Amino acid sequence: MSSETGFDTRLYERFPTSEPRPEGELEELQRIWAAPRGLKLLTAVNNNYVGFWYVATSLLFFLLAGILALGMRVQLAAPMQEFLDQETYNQFFTMHGTVMMFLFAVPAVEAIGIMLLPQMLAARDLPFPRLSAYAFWAYLVGGLAFFCSIFVGLAPDGGWFMYPPLTSKAFSPGLNADFWLLGIGFIEISAIAGAVEIIVGVLKTRAPNMTLDRMPMFAWAMLVFAVMIVVAFPSVILCTLLLEIERAFNWPFFDPTRGGDPLLWQHLFWFFGHPEVYIIFIPAAGLMSMMVATVARTELVGYRLNVLALVATGFISFGVWAHHMFATDMPRVSSGYFSAASMAVSLPAGIQVFCWIATLASGKVLKWSTPALFVVGSIVTFTMGGLTGVMLGMVPFDWQVHDTYFVVAHLHYVLIGGMVFPMFAALYYWTPMTSRKPLSERLGRWVFWLMFTGMHVTFLPMHLTGLMGMPRRVYTYLPGREIDLLNLTSTIGAFTIAAGVLLFLFDLARNFRFTTEHDAGNVYGGGTLEWLPTGLYSVRSIPVVRSRDPLWDDPSISGDVEEGRYFLPNAPTGTRETLITSPIKAEPEYIQLMPGPSPWPLAAAVFTAGFFLALTVQAYAFGVFSGVLAVLSVLRWLWETDRPVKMSEADVGAGIVLPIAITGPRSHGWWALNVLMVVIGMIGVMAIFAYLYLYGIHPEVWSAPPALGQTALIVALNVLVLGLSWGGRKWLEKRAGQYANDGPWALEMLGTAVLAGALYLDISGWLGTGLQPTASGMGATVFMLMALQGQVVAVSLVMAIYLAFREARGLLTTPRNVTMDVVARFIAYSALQGIVFALVPRLFPGS
Repeated sequence: MSSETGFDTRLYERFPTSEPRPEGELEELQRIWAAPRGLKLLTAVNNNYVGFWYVATSLLFFLLAGILALGMRVQLAAPMQEFLDQETYNQFFTMHGTVMMFLFAVPAVEAIGIMLLPQMLAARDLPFPRLSAYAFWAYLVGGLAFFCSIFVGLAPDGGWFMYPPLTSKAFSPGLNADFWLLGIGFIEISAIAGAVEIIVGVLKTRAPNMTLDRMPMFAWAMLVFAVMIVVAFPSVILCTLLLEIERAFNWPFFDPTRGGDPLLWQHLFWFFGHPEVYIIFIPAAGLMSMMVATVARTELVGYRLNVLALVATGFISFGVWAHHMFATDMPRVSSGYFSAASMAVSLPAGIQVFCWIATLASGKVLKWSTPALFVVGSIVTFTMGGLTGVMLGMVPFDWQVHDTYFVVAHLHYVLIGGMVFPMFAALYYWTPMTSRKPLSERLGRWVFWLMFTGMHVTFLPMHLTGLMGMPRRVYTYLPGREIDLLNLTSTIGAFTIAAGVLLFLFDLARNFRFTTEHDAGNVYGGGTLEWLPTGLYSVRSIPVVRSRDPLWDDPSISGDVEEGRYFLPNAPTGTRETLITSPIKAEPEYIQLMPGPSPWPLAAAVFTAGFFLALTVQAYAFGVFSGVLAVLSVLRWLWETDRPVKMSEADVGAGIVLPIAITGPRSHGWWALNVLMVVIGMIGVMAIFAYLYLYGIHPEVWSAPPALGQTALIVALNVLVLGLSWGGRKWLEKRAGQYANDGPWALEMLGTAVLAGALYLDISGWLGTGLQPTASGMGATVFMLMALQGQVVAVSLVMAIYLAFREARGLLTTPRNVTMDVVARFIAYSALQGIVFALVPRLFPGS
C-alpha cells in the first residue's frame, strides 16, 4: 500500500490486461478528440495543434531577428558604412536582442514543452489546454504587433535592457520605449500562463508509476524552467510597469533628483535577466540529455546527477544578477559575492556536459545522424562560451571588457551553443513525430556544417575585436583601427549561418507535412513514451511505467497501449478526459474532464493585446473597453469548463474505479492557484525590495507614516477578510446535499467589500500625511504598493461576482466546489498581501 495517496500499487499487476477491448471504443475516442475543421481550427486547443503553431511562430521570430542581425552585420562590414543610419541601427539592435530573448528563446522552449510533454508523460493533454491556447494567441498577436512597430519608426531604440535614464521621458519622449515596456509586459503574461500549465502538467498528469525518479530528463528540465519563470518573470513585469508609470504619470522611481535611482531598474531587470539565460539553457539541456541517450543507444550516464545539476543551476542563477553590474561601483563585498556565484553557477552545467560526454563515450552504437552532429556541436560551442563566462565572472577582467564585443561573443556562444543548436537537433529528432516524412539527413548535414562553421567564423573574431577595444552597440567605426578585417570576417560568417538556416527552410518545405496520425515514427530509436502510437487523444491507453526508457525495456508496450490494455482505454464520461496522478509517485488520484475547442481563448488574447496596445498610444477609453472584453472572454471560457459533474466516479480499466473532479490539495486547480499566487507574491516581494532599496539610497526624502491606530484598523479589517473567506467555504460544506443558497457567496462578496474598505483607508491615510506619488521616491513606491493591492482587490471582486452568478444558476454544488475553493483562497491571499503592504511602509523606517 502506498503512503502517498492510499492507492494500492499492487493493482499495477493487472496491467497489461488480457481481455480484448469492446469494438467502437477507439472510434469513440477519435470522435470526442476530433479537431474542428476549416476556420474553426483556430478554436482548437489540443497540444498537437497549439504546440505546432507555437513552435512555428517562434521560428518565424527567429528568422525575423536573424534578418535584423544581417542588416547590422552589413552596416559593420566596413568602417563608415551608410547602410543603416544611427537611429535605425539602434532600433535594429534593440529589436534583434528583444525578439531573440523574449519572442524566440523562451517561447521556443516553452512551445516544444507544450508539444512534447503530453506524449512524454502519456497524458491525453496538459491540464489546462485552453490556457495553453490563450498563451499562444497572446504571444502571436502581441509579438507581431510589437515587431511591426519597426515598420512605422516606433521600434524601441534603448537596447533590449532599456536602461533608464536613457529610456525616461526626458531622453526618449516618443512612443518607442512605450511599445517595448507594454509589449514585453504583455508577452511575459503569455510566458507565465505557459509556465503554470507546465508545472501542473508535469506534477499531476504523469503516467501511473512514473515516479520522479523515472521522469524523462526533458520533463525535469521543463519543471525547473517553469518554476524559474514563475520566480523571475514577475521582476521584469514590475520594472516595466514602474518605468511606464514614470513615463506616463511622472512617478519618480528612477529619477535620482526626486529620491529615485536608475540602478533600481538594473537590480530588478537583471534579477530576471541573468536567470533568463539559464531559463533558456535548462530546457535545451533536457532535450540534449534525451537525444544523447538515443544517439549512444544507452541510458544517460548520471541521471540523478543531471537532475541535481538542473535544480542547482536554477537555484544558483538567482544569486548572480549583479554579475552584470560590476562596473556600477558596487561595494567590494558585493562584487566578491557575485563574482564567486558567477563562477559557481558553471559547475552544474559542467556536470551535465561531462555526463553527456560519458554517455557518448559509453554508447553501444554512435551513428552520426543530423541530431548527433548538432548535439556534439552544441557541447563544443557551449563549453567555449562557458569558459569565457568564467572569465567575465572575474571582476578585474570584466572591467576591461565590459560593454565590448567580447561580451557579445560570449553571449552568442552560450545562447547558440546552449539553445539554438540543441533546438535544431530537436527539430530533426522529433519532426518524425509530427510529420509524415522525416527531414533529409543529407541536407541536414549541410545545414549543420554551414551553421556550425558560420557561428565560429562570426563570433570567434569578436573576442579579439572586443579585446582591441571595439564597444558594442555602435553603428560604425573609424578606419585604421585594425578591426576592419575582423568585422568583415564576422559579416561573412553571419551570412554563412543564414545560408544554413535557408537550407533548413528548404528542407522543411520539401519534406515536412504536418499530421496528427500516420507520422514517420521513431526514426532514431528513442526509448521514451512520446514514440508510442498516438492520435489527437495522445495515447490509446495510459501505460504503467516501470523504467526510464519503457520502449527499450519492454518492446511489447507499444502494442499493448494501442490495443487499450492499460488505464483509461475508453471515454467513460463521454467527454475529453485524462488521468490525474500524485506529484511524487504518480499514483492515480482521479479523472479530470478536459475542455474542448473554444473561440474564447483567442478572443481573450486579442482583447488583451488591444488593451496593452491602446495603453501604448494613450487611447485609454479603447484600452478600458478592450480590457473589459478580455475579462468577459476569460469568464466565458471558464463558465464552459466549470461544469457540474454528472458522475461521481468511473472505471478507468481493470476494474479500478476513480473519482471525478475533486477539490482540495490533490486537485490540479489547487496547484495552479498556488503557482499563480507565487507569481503575484513575487511581484509583491520585488515591490517591497524597491521600496527598501530607495530608502537605503535616499533616506532623506522619507517622511513619517500615518497614525498607528489607523494601521491597526487596516490590519484588523484584513484579518476579518480571512475569517469571511474561510467562513464561506465552511458554510458551503455544511450544506452538503442541499442547494448552496446565498450565504457562502455573500460572505465572499462581503470579504471583497471589506478588502476595498481597507485599501481606501490605506490610501486616504497616506494622502492625509501630504505624501504624493509624484513628489518623491517614497511617494512613488508607497502608492505603487497600494496600486498593486488594488489590482488583486479588483480581481477578487470579479471572482466574487462570478461566484454569485454560479450560485444564481444553481451551479454552486455542495459540500465542496472548485469555484468556491479558488475564490475563497484568492480572497484570503489578497487579505494577507494587504496586511504586508500596509505594515512595511508604516513600520519601516517608522516615524
